Amino acid sequence: MSAEHITKKQVYLFEEGNASMVKLLGGKGANLAEMTALGLPIPPGFTITTDACKSYYKQGGQLPGELLSEIRTAVSVLEKAKGSRFGDPNQPLMVSVRSGSVTSMPGMMDTILNLGLNDEAVTGLARQTESESFAYDCYRRLIAMYGEIVLGVPSLLFSKQLANLKLQASRESEWELNADEWKELIVRYKQVIKEHSGIDFPQDVYQQLNMAVRAVFRSWNNARAKVYRRLYSIPHDQGTAVNVQAMVFGNKGPDSGTGVLFTRNPSTGCSELYGEYLLNAQGEDVVAGIRTPRKLEELREEMPEVYNHLAALAAGLETHYRDMQDIEFTIESGKLYLLQTRSGKRTAQAAVKIAVDLYEDRVISKEEAVSRIDSGHLDQLLHRTIREEEELKPLAVGLPASPGGASGKIALDAETAEAWTRNGDHVILVSAETSPEDIHGILAADGVLTARGGMTSHAAVVARGMGKPCVCGCDQLNIDMKQRAIQVGDYSLKEGEIISIDGASGRVYAGNVRLSDPQMTPELLKLLELADEIKELKIYANADTPEDTRISRELGAEGVGLCRTEHMFFSNTRLPTVQSMILTDSREERLSLLERILPMQQYDFEEMFTAMDGLPLTIRLLDPPLHEFLPNLEQLEEQQRKLQLTSGAVEEQRRLKGMITKIRSLQEKNPMLGLRGCRLGIQFPEIYDMQIEAVFRAAKAAAQRGIEVRPEIMIPLVGDPRELKELRELVDKVATEVLGAAFKSIHYRVGTMIEVPRAAIMADKIAVYADFFSFGTNDLTQMTFGYSRDDAENKFMNSYLDRNILSANPFQMLDQDGVGQLIEWAVARGKTKKSFLKTGLCGEHGGDQSSIFFCQRIGLDYVSCSPYRIPYARVAAAQAVIAARIEAPGKKRKTESLPGR
Repeated sequence: MSAEHITKKQVYLFEEGNASMVKLLGGKGANLAEMTALGLPIPPGFTITTDACKSYYKQGGQLPGELLSEIRTAVSVLEKAKGSRFGDPNQPLMVSVRSGSVTSMPGMMDTILNLGLNDEAVTGLARQTESESFAYDCYRRLIAMYGEIVLGVPSLLFSKQLANLKLQASRESEWELNADEWKELIVRYKQVIKEHSGIDFPQDVYQQLNMAVRAVFRSWNNARAKVYRRLYSIPHDQGTAVNVQAMVFGNKGPDSGTGVLFTRNPSTGCSELYGEYLLNAQGEDVVAGIRTPRKLEELREEMPEVYNHLAALAAGLETHYRDMQDIEFTIESGKLYLLQTRSGKRTAQAAVKIAVDLYEDRVISKEEAVSRIDSGHLDQLLHRTIREEEELKPLAVGLPASPGGASGKIALDAETAEAWTRNGDHVILVSAETSPEDIHGILAADGVLTARGGMTSHAAVVARGMGKPCVCGCDQLNIDMKQRAIQVGDYSLKEGEIISIDGASGRVYAGNVRLSDPQMTPELLKLLELADEIKELKIYANADTPEDTRISRELGAEGVGLCRTEHMFFSNTRLPTVQSMILTDSREERLSLLERILPMQQYDFEEMFTAMDGLPLTIRLLDPPLHEFLPNLEQLEEQQRKLQLTSGAVEEQRRLKGMITKIRSLQEKNPMLGLRGCRLGIQFPEIYDMQIEAVFRAAKAAAQRGIEVRPEIMIPLVGDPRELKELRELVDKVATEVLGAAFKSIHYRVGTMIEVPRAAIMADKIAVYADFFSFGTNDLTQMTFGYSRDDAENKFMNSYLDRNILSANPFQMLDQDGVGQLIEWAVARGKTKKSFLKTGLCGEHGGDQSSIFFCQRIGLDYVSCSPYRIPYARVAAAQAVIAARIEAPGKKRKTESLPGR
């Protein structure tokens, strides 16, 4: 071990730290140090650093000797401050041992109270306080918490012993138990510990403390903490600090108590004290819900001096930290102590209101107001959500694929969902998985629940684009199509029964739940206005229909960065025509069918140009993996078998046989790498010819009505510059034919989606024929990793995340080290040929905060995301600028002018 490691300080007294030391002391430790420096009534204590936690893991779960020595020294300082001694049989010092991570993770890690009691010290505490009942109540609490958290004894075993004792003593509540009964319970608790851990409850108080510190460090990696970190993108290597603090007691009698308060209402954001308290209780009594707490207003009547003191301290802390505070307090024999303050968790509505109110009161700058919006807040605001006051027990939990809440009848196929919706019913489409053929069902349903599929599966992507809640990959869901019923966990439900889903948490519930409607409140509009003043990236939308485009513009889109034209054909009225076009062997018949499709496309494009008046509309030409557009082979074969059994309908049998043969001939070993994208356009140029004609006809018609059109045509899946050269020539040819001399003023761009690694590597050669690069990071991620997205998320992704092989799911958060390097390479190489080359990102990553930060850093011009992610992306883009200014103060981002063609 190096000398530097040995001499590095691992324990800080509260008076030795401050709020700026949060990475070393954790949030709780840094705030306790800050409050101590401010002279607030804080019980003395010390913090064991996050570095010590990291060392604990490096040394295989052991506390190094020098750390134990520092802890003893710090305890001796506490002893002097409190006038008591650790483990003393006459005047015992008791401490709490609490976690305190850098990023707040409330309830995710462990706490132990009343540590320092043993069989001798408890008698001293009883004499000192003149209350045996109080002393032995504290001791039984310690034994139970220590047994569960340090020794791994199931808490249920302690609860059963308490319940049995109350029954034997004929007590309604544990608060009625006396000292002798507490003593009896302590004997039983010790027996439980011995039976289940094999050791006696330790009487050596330093052994108690050392093992408690190890347990809190260990809780950094408990299951719920890991899930929480993954959910909120908290780094797994932060570690937790441990705060050891002298105990103050809220359970000393009717003039003692404990509680929690917020300096503003965390549900609404209104400026008012909001909280609860309990008299004659310890902190876990409020949290655990053992007793019903009382509203904080009642403390004003019960203890007016304490209340006024508490209100003054709360106001001072909010002023000092310039944010709503969540404060824990204890009253011991009429004296107020503060145990913790932190920035309080709040609803999305409250977060926005508080940030804007503090900005308008000139407490914080607009940059701070924008920075304070958490990544999930705007998602919640723009979707119907399950009301937070609802106390609901979920049937099962899947992947939270698209936020929002919904209730409705279970519909087991898209047709049923569509039919029931037409009848005025609310519907949840429940399926093993969804395909593009289910689009009408997703469109009709209030929400989607699937047994398979990941966060970027078809159901998830489409639902997010529509702003509909979706829960995917719910492995506790089993569907019985014969019985038209589902099994969710332990519950059986028939089609037509009501379920509810929460797309923000992945939870599935039985029956209806109450929902809150999204609102563009004045505070939200103001926040977005502030974000727009700061951001540099433009925010475009992934919009596939006129309705998507209208919604996108209302939500602040500055253009459409991706219109996936294949998505325009998923409706029941259009899909059969496209399928027939794909299945035909005759070019003449294909042209005839394309003539029927052209006006459909032209209508959509004209409506979209109208909605985007003056803003760019980027239209990607057809990119269908063929298997998504072919009729279901299994269903056709089943129809064929039924007809063969009846020996009838010979013509229909012949038609089915021909269709089945054709579908089999079109099937590919790997459809995602097969005949799609630009390969389809080169193989069948008449398809792209029709689409390009539809674009320019629509542009011409819209321009005649006074609409300013800015078409941008995107060629998909280019891997070689010659592919783009050939198709660019086709675009220019059709544009000239359709627009003619009268409409030369319509400027258009032709570009490509960079989604093949080879395209990124050859970007300088491809840029010769491109006006813009749009990075399709969904496919670029698949091809760079060599992962099939759905297979990865269904088979091994969770295992890779649990083992820290991957730090994040690369289909949700852009892989900056690999995929990101290809993007940087392509941008740099492309701009060597065209300095004005427009660059943007249009995969699902366009709505992810860290990915937006990356796009800002490397100098992209825009990101494009689902319509309902636009407000979120606007804020994230502003936050990216703020973060860049902090990293490199005074440096401004260079932006290129983007001339039209």
